[in-house]
Amino acid sequence: MAQRIRDDYRSLTGPDKAAALLLALGEEYAAKLFEHMDDEEIKELSQVMASLGTVSSQVIERIFVEFAEQMSSTGSLVGSYDSTERLLMKVLDKDKVQEIMEDIRGPAGRTMWDKLSNVNESVLANYLKNEYPQTVAVIFSKIKAEHAARVLAMLPESFAMEVVMRMLRMEAVQKEVLDDIERTLRTEFMTNLAKTSRRDAHEMMAEIFNFLDRNTENRFLAALEERNRDSAEKIKALMFTFDDLGKLDPAGVQALLRAVEKDKLATALKGASDDLKDLFFTNMSERAGKILREDMAAMGPIRVKDVDESQMYMVQLAKDLAARGEIVISEGKGEDELVY
Repeated sequence: MAQRIRDDYRSLTGPDKAAALLLALGEEYAAKLFEHMDDEEIKELSQVMASLGTVSSQVIERIFVEFAEQMSSTGSLVGSYDSTERLLMKVLDKDKVQEIMEDIRGPAGRTMWDKLSNVNESVLANYLKNEYPQTVAVIFSKIKAEHAARVLAMLPESFAMEVVMRMLRMEAVQKEVLDDIERTLRTEFMTNLAKTSRRDAHEMMAEIFNFLDRNTENRFLAALEERNRDSAEKIKALMFTFDDLGKLDPAGVQALLRAVEKDKLATALKGASDDLKDLFFTNMSERAGKILREDMAAMGPIRVKDVDESQMYMVQLAKDLAARGEIVISEGKGEDELVY
């Protein structure tokens, strides 16, 4: 019985394409890819490969073209704590991986003292108030003076004065003592801090929803409201959308205008509300505003997908600028209340 030839590209399923791609790559490269799959994935692909039959060269070429296009269009990889931890577990022992991941999840800094200087002062004060005054004095001598001052102010007054007196009388600290304190901080304080500093689930979902296109976002939120209205409301409250750029002050709008790609700006504003358009045009020079209006008019009708992508780009750009302290994004609930 003659084996059928697969020459209809449209009839191929996702697993069919993956199986054909692996077979075309050859044993050496396919084996390397299999190393990164779990048992169920290998089993499914093996079954498809065994029953694939003959695939025409034209179809194979189309599969490679589609694969290359999809890889180039995404332009990014998704890295997370979990994926990093899984990778490290393949090459390092469990204790070493745990130590590395605790450092990553904990506060930023090259040394323990740098990390400690980035711990919230109230959290650090709450921990140090149970330590010996001499130990706290040593720690204060190693972290940034500005941070030490804020922590000192939060300690019980009598205990704080004991720490001050120890610092005034403190001589050179032996390396062994410093090493012992650093080791204790790492094993007792930083480990617990890393375990309790996982991000709130609603915050993570809000960030994910921010990157969905408008239709998908509305569909998911509507479905979530039916199942869990409270969670849906929390996520919506935490989401930062394109319309939230209307909360920027003039300096923030101008900083964003300096950083944004002009074609992205024109596309994003094409689908913006009149109020948001006015905010951006008001913070531009008359000449720049005229050029932008002409560019927007020359575009003619544009796809909603393109508008969504440009608006998401501007939202992410605003977040990046806020994270660097170049702009302030207010929630609009009070003068001192900020998103970052």
